[in-house]
Amino acid sequence: MLTEERYQHLKKKALELRLDILKMLHIARSGHTGGSLSVIDILVGLYYYKMKYNSADIHWEERDRVILSKGHACPALYAVLADLSVISKDELWKLRTVEGKLQGHPDMLKTPGLEASTGSLGQGLSIGNGMAMAAKLDKKGYKIYVILGDGECQEGQVWEAAMSAAHYKLDNLCAILDYNGLQIDGAVREVKNIEPITDKWIAFGWEVMYIDGHDFYAITEALDLADRVKSKPVMIIARTVKGKGVSFMENKAEYHGVAPKDDEYQRAVDELTHGDDKIF
Repeated sequence: MLTEERYQHLKKKALELRLDILKMLHIARSGHTGGSLSVIDILVGLYYYKMKYNSADIHWEERDRVILSKGHACPALYAVLADLSVISKDELWKLRTVEGKLQGHPDMLKTPGLEASTGSLGQGLSIGNGMAMAAKLDKKGYKIYVILGDGECQEGQVWEAAMSAAHYKLDNLCAILDYNGLQIDGAVREVKNIEPITDKWIAFGWEVMYIDGHDFYAITEALDLADRVKSKPVMIIARTVKGKGVSFMENKAEYHGVAPKDDEYQRAVDELTHGDDKIF
């Protein structure tokens, strides 16, 4: 159960990491801003509240695993890994450079702490299925968390994997949908409508929850409830806001894959550090 003290810690941590995301993207002059800001609260709920994870031993066999299937949002995951000292924070400022370890999409061969190379959308849930099946075969108690994008759910492989996970009763698998409603070409409902998304996952045999993806009480409660589900995988549909935390980026598809310019970066930092949720 989330205490008020831990809630405030998670909220502060998410704001700090938003600043790191904006800074690394601004320095790189490229990358995916909107989806990184929409998914960061989900990652904070996982890494700082829920998961069994030892940042000093990233190969610990009993660790829970996170697969960021929507790999273009990797700046959010990189910010978390740097905060946990899995990678050097200095690496954040070399995002998308030849000499850096942090690619534009997750590359597990170059970046410590990654469980899978992702970014070719639609593949992460299949990878998660394999890991969850391996855990069951090896009688291990770790959990697999797969973070999907809503536009990604237009991919057929997602639904093949959804059917397989239910068939094999993978109750050690929890998928989380970062449902911000926008993709690079505009609104998901206009590009290729995925609704009724809750009914679809239920029909495929999953236990489904629908939450506010920026409410840490809702996020942590859903993650706790997921642990109690037996004989079926869990899907947490997290309703989020693309560009969350920066007013002029929120709900704007044009910030899907655009880094903040100099003036935009300063405006964003000012909002985060001097607004109602300021951390300094």
